[in-house]
Amino acid sequence: MKKLLSTVFLSAAVMAMSACGTEESSSSGNASGNEGQDREVNIGYFPNLDHAAGIVGKEKGYFTDEMGDDVNFQNFPNGNDFIEALDTGIIDLGYVGPGPAINYYLSGGDVVVIGSAANGATLIVSREDSGIHSLDDFPGKSFCTPGNGCTHNVQLEIMLQEKGMKTNRLGGEVEHQSRVNPASMVAMFEQGQIDAAAAPEPWGTLLVEEHNANVVTEWNEVFLGEELASVVMVTTEEFLDEYPDKVEEALRAHKRSVDFAQNNEEETLETVNDLIYDLTQTRLPEHVLEKAWQRMAVTTETHADALQAWADASYELEFMDKDPDLDGFVDTTILDGILEEE
Repeated sequence: MKKLLSTVFLSAAVMAMSACGTEESSSSGNASGNEGQDREVNIGYFPNLDHAAGIVGKEKGYFTDEMGDDVNFQNFPNGNDFIEALDTGIIDLGYVGPGPAINYYLSGGDVVVIGSAANGATLIVSREDSGIHSLDDFPGKSFCTPGNGCTHNVQLEIMLQEKGMKTNRLGGEVEHQSRVNPASMVAMFEQGQIDAAAAPEPWGTLLVEEHNANVVTEWNEVFLGEELASVVMVTTEEFLDEYPDKVEEALRAHKRSVDFAQNNEEETLETVNDLIYDLTQTRLPEHVLEKAWQRMAVTTETHADALQAWADASYELEFMDKDPDLDGFVDTTILDGILEEE
């Protein structure tokens, strides 16, 4: 087991990375009031492994190739901050988990899914000495997730409910701690503060490989497994209607990024790790990234039915007040046209 000092250092460093979004301008262009091709476009993403398509597109210059120099990038620590930036016009489009986008859409927010970037990437793990080796062992135990009602939270809770268990939020016997930064899960496991986690990658694999955590449920065996997008590409209906050419250019860059990531694993992982290092001065172990990469699929394919099934599960778990209807939430018309050109 690794020393606690190094664990806390890693957690603190990545927490510092996630503490706030950072504007990363690829141009010194004017503010976003310009018209047509001169309009500056702001793109959001997370410095996470399953955001590899966005990171590759930024670092390899695919977005500037397709859209020109007036492109800015901003990284975010969580979906709520991303959605707030989209709502206030700080960003125009970008990469986010489906949960925050769905919740925003169902509350009347202006958001539309224009493509997917990755599927999978959720791993259920438990602390080495927690006594949890399967879902049946969760009664009386605790688990953490990045957010209350987030994608990973719903995936684990619906599986527990199918086994007759509820969390303390619903008066049950399983304790849930939410809003736990994924990097902080490492220290919580080491200090015995939590028994298990529904962790996004690469943090789940980091816990397994570097901190002897048990794999409770593999990524392709969790609820909706390989079909549920862990990252979708979104914009607003307003931006899509006003600047369809910009959206098409962004999607062409996205397609190039996905193609590169699918065919160049080693360079993609190096690119992601380099960006994390630039933000934190800390590199994740290469073998962790390599194994985490096998627990996700970088893809442009969007499974709208899986998104609806996730929303239905969220409603069943009482994270939503009314039965969700995602009609109009997904519009991949432009991306489909790009894919048909091949």
